[in-house]
Amino acid sequence: MSQTNSLPREVADAYVDALIALDPVTGTYLGVKESSNRLPDTSPAGQEKLAELQRATLARLDEAERQPGADSDIERRCARLLRERLTAELAVHEADEGLRSVGNMATAAHSVREVFTVTPSQTDEDWAAIAERLRAVPAAFAGYRESLALGLERKLYAAPRPTATFVEQLTEWADTGEGRGWFEDFAADGPEALRAELDEAARAATASVVELRDWMRDVYAPTIEGASNTVGRDRYARWARYFNGTDLDLDEAYAYGWSEFHRLLGEMKREAEKILPGAETPWVALKHLDEHGTRIEGVDEVREWLQGLMDQAIESLDGTHFELAERVRRVEARIAPPGGAAAPYYTAPSEDFSRPGRTWLPTMGQTSFPAYDLVSTWYHEGVPGHHLQLAQWVHIADSLSRYQATVGIVSANAEGWALYAERLMDELGFLTDAEQRLGYLDAQMMRAARVIVDIGMHLELEIPADSPFHPGERWTPELAQEFFGAHSSRPADFVESELTRYLTIPGQAIGYKLGERAWLLGREKARQRHGEAFDLKAWHMAALSQGSLGLDDLVDELAQL
Repeated sequence: MSQTNSLPREVADAYVDALIALDPVTGTYLGVKESSNRLPDTSPAGQEKLAELQRATLARLDEAERQPGADSDIERRCARLLRERLTAELAVHEADEGLRSVGNMATAAHSVREVFTVTPSQTDEDWAAIAERLRAVPAAFAGYRESLALGLERKLYAAPRPTATFVEQLTEWADTGEGRGWFEDFAADGPEALRAELDEAARAATASVVELRDWMRDVYAPTIEGASNTVGRDRYARWARYFNGTDLDLDEAYAYGWSEFHRLLGEMKREAEKILPGAETPWVALKHLDEHGTRIEGVDEVREWLQGLMDQAIESLDGTHFELAERVRRVEARIAPPGGAAAPYYTAPSEDFSRPGRTWLPTMGQTSFPAYDLVSTWYHEGVPGHHLQLAQWVHIADSLSRYQATVGIVSANAEGWALYAERLMDELGFLTDAEQRLGYLDAQMMRAARVIVDIGMHLELEIPADSPFHPGERWTPELAQEFFGAHSSRPADFVESELTRYLTIPGQAIGYKLGERAWLLGREKARQRHGEAFDLKAWHMAALSQGSLGLDDLVDELAQL
């Protein structure tokens, strides 16, 4: 790809084109139909090809930043993001982190399975592409296994606890309980005209799941037995930069997590008193709500209820606190496929919005759902959270760059906005119901606890003397799980999944609270700059229209809006 005299946005968008060629999973999430029949090379060679593209793009960016016009705000923001992201991604690659990527989410194996849930499946032609993609699953899993085997050879070990969970997940993917695997269940929805082809490809995909599971169980897990479940300060700092877009002062962030813990605990106690006077802790009141509070009965019913919650939020917020394009107003609530992590999540719309933004609820086998646990979560995942930000980026991709609107996302920026969105709904008076507000505070407490335990256990920090929990001791994963369970309404299986998640992707979970802090600080600085002329709706739309930025840059840019 020739980049002579290109500006940063052109370099960034050329990178997206080249990335899609290497990673058709990314292409599918962007709505590129030509990606539907392929899967990426997950082997060490495939990882190195991506790194070569990143290095070459950074060299082209050096040249682009010297071109006339490269200092405009829109080019400058794009260049800043592209350089920060590619540099952070290369740091992770060059530390060989891709050779020990094992856990309950965010691995190459999870990506291979989950992409089928967003692959187009409306026509026979779509299903023919799916059949071809199914035939590519064994090679993708073999490449992933090759990467992990090289990691073993170099004594680069994943954490044992996430490895054990991953083996359990692979077992569930291999047999969903109906005597067939997840891929076979998925293929069963295809047309009869392609039935034999789809079934054969799906059986081969399931066989490759079994092969990977057996190798992970019989070879990988015994080899890494006794390895640390935590990553230490140096690896943690590298991952924190990757997920947060800043070189964090980890000790300051840890102290901030504790300050938020104490603040939120006071608020929770006051709200719990309205629900169950005299409750020993807020979580006793939440347990009371599990038995006596508002519940939604049925899986189909909860999906419809969540859809209605988002539709209502759009009607209330559009024109008052946001200005939403018609295609941004469309968002779908879905039930997540089994065999994944316990936390809800969001998938952004395709570039042409033919596939809308979607929220996903893992039911974990439940058929009855407490409302207090869902309202602020869907403000976070849907509206005004992830959906409004990520769909707005796609909507204005032409005035940003394709890179900024899609793949150039800093996790802490997006998660920080979504947590800010929960707080905004509280500020705007949407959480006056005591059940819902206590649920919101419980969700906020979970994010504060994430900062504490994620940093604390990976760095083996000391628990402060004023902590109500094991003061003076040093964090371990076992203490982290106990602390999290004692300060959360979530059931035991969710808490276990969460701790495994933190061991799988260190440094990601802290971005919610640290990102929210950046969004709030940027808003306050903008408010101070404008004084009485500050327009919150205008600020929201300007903030949602600048694309992603690392926390290094986010506050400065927000303050100028």
